[in-house]
Amino acid sequence: QVQLVESGGGLVQPGGSLRLSCAASGSILSIYDMGWYRQAPGKERELVATITSSGSTNYGDSMKGRFTISRDNDKKTVYLQMNRLKPEDTAVYYCNADVRLSWTTRKSLYWGQGTQVTVSS
Repeated sequence: QVQLVESGGGLVQPGGSLRLSCAASGSILSIYDMGWYRQAPGKERELVATITSSGSTNYGDSMKGRFTISRDNDKKTVYLQMNRLKPEDTAVYYCNADVRLSWTTRKSLYWGQGTQVTVSS
C-alpha cells in the first residue's frame, strides 16, 4: 500500500509564499513522475506542476515564474514552492506519484488527500 501525505498548506496573504511537501511511503520499488494539481470550489482539477524522476519539469500556464516544483528521490518527497501568491491560487492542492511496487507489477498513479491553501488578506 502506498500513501502520499501532503503538508504545508494554510492561510497566507496575497504576495506571500508557501512551501508544500508530499512524502510517499510504503513498499515502493520506483517512483516515476510526481506532480501537484489543485481544485478550487466549483472548478475542475487543474495541473500545477509535474516533475520526472530525472528532474524535468512542467508547469501550468498561470504558475510559471511563481511556482517551483522539486523532489528528493532519497526521501521520496516532492515539494512545491509557491511565491507571489494570489487569491485565485486558493484551492485544495493534491500531489500524485506514478509508482511501481515491484518488477512484476505495472506503474500505478496514487494521490494524496489534499491540503488547503487559502490566499486572503
